Amino acid sequence: MKETAHPWLAREGWPFIAATVAAAAVVAWLAGFAWSLPLWLLAAFVVQFFRDPPRQVQAGPRAVVSPADGRIVKVEAVRDPNTGGDALLFSVFMNVFNVHSNRAPVDGVVEKVQYRPGAFINAGLDKASEQNEANVIVLRMANGERISLVQVAGLIARRILCYAKAGDQLARGQRFGFIRFGSRVDVYLPRHARPMIAVGDAVYAGTSVLAEL
Repeated sequence: MKETAHPWLAREGWPFIAATVAAAAVVAWLAGFAWSLPLWLLAAFVVQFFRDPPRQVQAGPRAVVSPADGRIVKVEAVRDPNTGGDALLFSVFMNVFNVHSNRAPVDGVVEKVQYRPGAFINAGLDKASEQNEANVIVLRMANGERISLVQVAGLIARRILCYAKAGDQLARGQRFGFIRFGSRVDVYLPRHARPMIAVGDAVYAGTSVLAEL
């Protein structure tokens, strides 16, 4: 998958930014600035939500980088439901103030992309991984091992965007998707991966190292 260049504001947010700024400007013109202030505050929130600064991967070749900005809410040995193998699960919770671009944690070929319908409970809860609407991506690395990424919708995140498709080659740190308005990303790594972070740590997509293979 070829990554499309984009500015500091995510292209997914342009319609929302334009709509809120236009609404604030119209109210300010018709009724005065004081009446439009709530809309200007909403526009400022929308702009900060859709910020998308460029990221440069600087970690070593065996490092697995975070696929999302947020906070680690789980590091646990599990069975990967998407590949069937023993895995180490890392869950990253994104609140509405985090950057919401999603980036590939490793170099790999997309083996499968699968949408999963579901609920919209708080993405910070463990059961969100199993019950919420989600998008699953299985990546096969050069050594033949597979990992899976799960973009999980949240309480108010009702739109998961994934631009990767089966057969695409993703580079570590490459942008592949976006989730709107708070959510979660689960990463299932091979069980032998060595964690480099812990529950509660803040992480940043493409730069923070989750584990080493």
